[in-house]
Amino acid sequence: MSETRVLENAKIVTPDEVLDGWIGLSDGRIAEIGTGRPPERGADMAGDYLLPGLVELHTDHLESHLSPRPKVRWNHLSAALAYDAQIAASGITTVFDSLRVGSDVDGRSATGEFGAIAEAIESARASNLLRVDHRTHLRCEICASDVIEEATHILGQFRVDLISLMDHTPGARQFRDTSTWKIYYGGKSGSTDEHLETIIRDRVALHQANHDRHRGELVALAKSRGIVLASHDDTTLAHVAESAADGIRLAEFPTTVEAAVASHAAGIQVMMGAPNVVRGGSHSGNVSAETLARAGVLDILSSDYVPASLLMGAFEIANRIEGFGLNRAVNTVSLNPSLATGLDDRGALRAGLKADLIRVHMAGRLPVVREVWRDAQRVI
Repeated sequence: MSETRVLENAKIVTPDEVLDGWIGLSDGRIAEIGTGRPPERGADMAGDYLLPGLVELHTDHLESHLSPRPKVRWNHLSAALAYDAQIAASGITTVFDSLRVGSDVDGRSATGEFGAIAEAIESARASNLLRVDHRTHLRCEICASDVIEEATHILGQFRVDLISLMDHTPGARQFRDTSTWKIYYGGKSGSTDEHLETIIRDRVALHQANHDRHRGELVALAKSRGIVLASHDDTTLAHVAESAADGIRLAEFPTTVEAAVASHAAGIQVMMGAPNVVRGGSHSGNVSAETLARAGVLDILSSDYVPASLLMGAFEIANRIEGFGLNRAVNTVSLNPSLATGLDDRGALRAGLKADLIRVHMAGRLPVVREVWRDAQRVI
């Protein structure tokens, strides 16, 4: 057995409380946690917080490294390593890389890109270049004509740990107000209003032709492989009932209070965006994460498009909501996402679990990551 490494003089955030004390690491695991002074001197954390390494289930931030400017494609391995470093520096030690399948509004398929990205990450893993444990989240645009073909191809070649069922049809779910859809996609593409109206008609036709059949096939594919399923942008009680019937375990970004409350009551973990917390609301005008936290139905936070927001969001929830507690807020970015995806070996500072942890210094109200350990090895 390797020698135990001790980190002392820390505020240790466990699932149930915050302790002033120390933690011992050995053989990649948490060996012991104690209060007060340790039996032997260790590295002084200077009163900073020690938290479990954060677990991120839904981030598409890799795309900004692959395409840093419109029409610019970056070297896949270089992009993967830069993304990995940013994720680690944000305090995330387990990340589900969210990669889309099913043609987008512009008709572009991501299958070839997906394979190249997955191979780059696997190459980096094999060469021991990664700081973070990377897993794959397959985001399926269920109304796209090619989604079943693409998903089947990818599932045959790569390990997938999470599948989400997305429907971004104008007039539905997140974009139930088509003017919101026009603002969002028009801003991204610079398309004329006439062109956007044509796209709306085409997307609605695809929804009518493919939604029910493709959803059923994707649910069956996931269940046959034991892959965790997530819904996306559930809005109505009917959406939640459909999710419950399909065995959905995660509700990503429900857009209304009623959908979030119903999901939580059905045993479906409710996940919201940490940027929503930090900014004080949804960028698309849907329900705020803080509202759901105050209602007691927020289970998980995701950094979505800003990796640093995950840690910030947890501390903001604890600061803003009296009685919520820092330990409970930290659970939304560590223990809860771990358990929701079947990773019961991490996500908490508890003896016997993986020694994935982060040191956090407070600069006023801003939590700053100072050090990161994965399997007891310092990576930041």
